[in-house]
Amino acid sequence: EMETTRQKKVSKLLQKDIAEILQKRIKKEGNYGILLSVTKVSVTVDFSTAKIHLSIFPSEMSTQILAEVSKISSRIRHEVAQKAKKQLRKVPELIFFLDDSLDYIEKIESSLKGLDNPLKN
Repeated sequence: EMETTRQKKVSKLLQKDIAEILQKRIKKEGNYGILLSVTKVSVTVDFSTAKIHLSIFPSEMSTQILAEVSKISSRIRHEVAQKAKKQLRKVPELIFFLDDSLDYIEKIESSLKGLDNPLKN
């Protein structure tokens, strides 16, 4: 089915805000070796639920981190509500998934081996 313009808008907004929130948390906890990105967000037609796809590196940490993120999803939802209150009346319920598309993981791995290693700065 086709996504409406409004769905796309909300998905983009959630993707940006959730990425910022999660990256801040990781830094705060001192987990500098972990790269987490929000690869895709899809919102249901009624805006009640958002599926958040995460890519986590190193991949052996992914199930553990997914579990931790899922455990605090209502807190993350609350933080999104604070951040986006001008654009969003109601923040959907957030459901987190692992994005295991390998091309994405390979892209991260090759950039880590290359010069644009985001962990080195």
